[in-house]
Amino acid sequence: MKIMKIGMLLLAGSFFLSGCGAGTVKSGVTVNGVPVGEMPYEEAVREVRKGFVYLPLTVHSPAGDYAAPLDYSDNLESLLREAKRGKAYSAKVRREWISMEDFLGMVCRDNAKESVNASLSFDKNGFNYFSEVYGVACDYEALLENAFSALMSEKTQISLDCHAVVPEITVAKLRERTQLLAAFSTGYDPSNLPRSHNVSLATERIVGTVIESGGEFSFNGTVGARTEENGYEIAAVIQDGEFVSGVGGGVCQVSTTLFGAALRAGLEIAESRPHSLSVGYALPSQDAMVSEYSDLKLINPYSYPVYVLGSAEGGILSFSFYGMPDGNTYEVESHVLYRLEPPPMKVVEGSENRVVRAEREGLASESFRLVYDGAGNLLSRTLIRRDTYACVQGIEERVPERTEGVLEGG
Repeated sequence: MKIMKIGMLLLAGSFFLSGCGAGTVKSGVTVNGVPVGEMPYEEAVREVRKGFVYLPLTVHSPAGDYAAPLDYSDNLESLLREAKRGKAYSAKVRREWISMEDFLGMVCRDNAKESVNASLSFDKNGFNYFSEVYGVACDYEALLENAFSALMSEKTQISLDCHAVVPEITVAKLRERTQLLAAFSTGYDPSNLPRSHNVSLATERIVGTVIESGGEFSFNGTVGARTEENGYEIAAVIQDGEFVSGVGGGVCQVSTTLFGAALRAGLEIAESRPHSLSVGYALPSQDAMVSEYSDLKLINPYSYPVYVLGSAEGGILSFSFYGMPDGNTYEVESHVLYRLEPPPMKVVEGSENRVVRAEREGLASESFRLVYDGAGNLLSRTLIRRDTYACVQGIEERVPERTEGVLEGG
């Protein structure tokens, strides 16, 4: 028990005797059943007070018990002076509490505890959640009222009413806000080592990104310039409608895969552009070409952050977006509007018979994002892009046919 000194030494101290002075009690007087007639006042006070009961007051609380710092007073001295011969009297002890408000405030402060919100950390490996801590609040006004009531009666115990304070943010709420919104994957050739390296490097630089509410994501700003100094290697890229070797080949597959996941996660697309040629890892009008002059930009339309995870392993490139779902489902569809036949194959002389460049048809296409509510009802169908992809003339190398000489007789 947490004990406060209550001045019990006052029982024998001069405080109780002050002002009593000389003289004797009138004969035949009894106080609380104690015969004090013809006793000196000081002796009578001592004898009567031997039978007094000095009631304590204990405050019970979750943090422990507290003894209230009480003072005690009585009407004995004045009663003895005014007593009539042969009369019986009853003296009363009164509990007094001078610093009640300060003491009860201290009890409340000892028991009160602020709540602590749950929190999370996020990195390339995913989420870690840290539990909330419940707070404690006490009812000071009720405690003060109970204390006054106890002093007016013979109650010796009161209790502090406390209740739990639920933090505003709990782990359950954080898990609600970090659900899977959508995921999207494409395949790549892991045996093409330079291209695989570029795909893995760009993916690694994106994973662990947090897009705040209303915030914008820039692909170029995140993965950095595609240069050898920045870690990228030479692989096939599309340039001016041709497949050529260039630093950073394969990075456009990363942007395209991220684009596909973002569309299905409900993010807003602030900037995206098609390739000049159609690509094999995405449907028409669902690709996202990036270069020094072209970016993929996404905006988080949700009230809470959006988190990006992903991986490039074993020929599978994937991205996942996490956040607070809005209850809708997002889907993407593509349509080819028309196709363009490539020009006839161009044949050139060479040292072997082979296809130098495969022909590729051109096409025009459009893509749409479809939004469904939780019951599966179509809410909207919005055009994403309408694009045209060039055709490619094939080139075939052939070894020239040899002409044998003919001998003629004369």
